[in-house]
Amino acid sequence: MRNIINISLPRELAKRVREEVKIENYASVSEFFRHLLRTHNLVKELKNMKKEFEAGRGKIMRSFRDLR
Repeated sequence: MRNIINISLPRELAKRVREEVKIENYASVSEFFRHLLRTHNLVKELKNMKKEFEAGRGKIMRSFRDLR
């Protein structure tokens, strides 16, 4: 079941959202925002992985076998 969340945007930002939906062929404004949230979560995960790597807790992959 989906929940409805309403947001208020300034006119220019709302216009940009509608343009992006049209240009990128999103099915709807909702799909555009779902994509933004998935991308946001991915960026957060990558930042955390970078911090772990920089702290010496990352794993260096030398081949596809290392993915196991």
